[in-house]
Amino acid sequence: MVSLDSVDTFHFDAIIIGAGGAGLRAALQLAKSDQRVAVVSKVFPTRSHTVAAQGGINAALGNLTEDNWHWHMYDTIKGSDYLGDQDAIEFMCREASEIVRELEHFGVPFSRTEQGKIYQRPFGGQSQNFGESQATRTCAAADRTGHAILQTLYQQNIQAGTTFFDEYFAIDLVKDELGHIGGMVVMNIQTGQYQLLRAHAVMMATGGACQLFKTNTNAKINTGDGLAMVLRAGLPLQDMEFWQFHPTGVANKGMLLSEAARGEGGVLRNGNGEAFMVNYAPHVKDLASRDVVSRAIAIEVKEGRGCGPNKDHVLLDLTHLDADVIKKRLPGIREIGLTFMGLDMCSDPIPVYPTAHYMMGGIPTNFNGQVVTLDESGQSVTVPGLYAVGECACVSVHGANRLGGNSLLDIVVFGRAAASEIERILKLQKPASFFDKALELSSVEARLNKWEAKPDVNAQTESTAQIKRDLQTVMQEGCGVFRNQETMSTLIEQLEPIQKRIDQAVLQDHSHAFNLERLEAFELENLMTLAYATVHSAIERQESRGAHSRVDFPQRDDENWLQHSLYFQQNHQLRYKPVCLTPLTVPGFEPKARVY
Repeated sequence: MVSLDSVDTFHFDAIIIGAGGAGLRAALQLAKSDQRVAVVSKVFPTRSHTVAAQGGINAALGNLTEDNWHWHMYDTIKGSDYLGDQDAIEFMCREASEIVRELEHFGVPFSRTEQGKIYQRPFGGQSQNFGESQATRTCAAADRTGHAILQTLYQQNIQAGTTFFDEYFAIDLVKDELGHIGGMVVMNIQTGQYQLLRAHAVMMATGGACQLFKTNTNAKINTGDGLAMVLRAGLPLQDMEFWQFHPTGVANKGMLLSEAARGEGGVLRNGNGEAFMVNYAPHVKDLASRDVVSRAIAIEVKEGRGCGPNKDHVLLDLTHLDADVIKKRLPGIREIGLTFMGLDMCSDPIPVYPTAHYMMGGIPTNFNGQVVTLDESGQSVTVPGLYAVGECACVSVHGANRLGGNSLLDIVVFGRAAASEIERILKLQKPASFFDKALELSSVEARLNKWEAKPDVNAQTESTAQIKRDLQTVMQEGCGVFRNQETMSTLIEQLEPIQKRIDQAVLQDHSHAFNLERLEAFELENLMTLAYATVHSAIERQESRGAHSRVDFPQRDDENWLQHSLYFQQNHQLRYKPVCLTPLTVPGFEPKARVY
């Protein structure tokens, strides 16, 4: 039996769970201000999923076309289908240019124009002069921008002296005797030993959770660990019905072919050879926002205009572009086509279909990264000592649909902002008696001991890997690009037996060193928690908005649903709070129909 009373304990000013771009930018800010900061990562930091971000980071630098942050803000609000909080969106867009230049000074090797300026490319949903013409706003390091940013931030953290717990898995948050967040239980993957990390501030930066779906662009590590921990701590998740399906995943495989391919001139074609996006977005065509393009592809396939023997995909065509342009600006995307399809996009169109890519929902925060919940009167209140940044957080700057190029911006802007807030609070109050308070560990111990049970030699058991595959399949079928009452009601019924299978599952491997079966069991529990959050949030929202597209409620309903959903794990409770329609400094934008 596991007891946490005598495990090794470490003390820090701040603990950051996750070593992607958000966590590393926050850690760097804190380390530079002489705070004792630790970063916990279940993979080596440069393997974090930020490394997979391809296309670029948005900032209104105006290096190739005229631009300003007001236009960027307008596009983000419109792209969010008006569910984004306008104060947070303004904060992000105003910070964008300065933070990209900061990344440049850190050493990020951005691609360059002939004049030596940072290269920018057009992405979907970007405009000049509040929707009049296409903007060129996405700053890129070829098509490996996330890789460049992550490597640079890691090097900066090494120089700053940040403490890293590499290949450690975060199990759960723990509270002190007053009910405040007091730290984190982690598992050393190498040894299987549990440890306790205590800190004045705990920051979640654990990334997304698209491993919840059968076909996805995410690495296997993206299992929503931080989000599930927050739910188990009695706190809510926000807007969990909104999952972005990227329109151009490799068909039947899921690997991402970045929007950069269309930004450089790529065209989507159906089985008749038609460039069909003109029928869905006649103004911006292939550079419409991702939710629009994903639905267009799904409709083309559903109506029999797909490609291939099964007519189950469309084609991403770049063959009309100069091969040298593709090799220079899209080398990684070309390599994906060669590796996984045996096709060279210089001469062959690539089969694509929408694939789960990004979660717009997550842990509710303000734009200082402080986690918020609702009190009994329905007012938003901050949770002392708990922060969240990056894809696992819901600020909400992406609302119902994220624009390409805003995710890398989100992680560095709010990673820095949250760290600055932690620094400010720690300077005001850092009680010496904080670490003397006893912690409530029994619920964590119960979860750990569940997986210590030995299998009955005569009983039939199944692997957690098989349960995960079944969960992914039913989630894709019930909560995919299109949803309705029937598919989601069926999904709720299908989740119950899957939950029972998890409850009855036992591990075959009880070794300690690198026990990946135990790790996958913890991850499966986290994914199951998020499956319930997603379907219960989605079935209640009776409208179509952004990435949440309901066949039975095809219209956006601002009168009843211009509000954020908050899901609590206990009894699958849902509460709601208003969208912030008040920017920090500029007049608000009234919700209007999105025209493409």
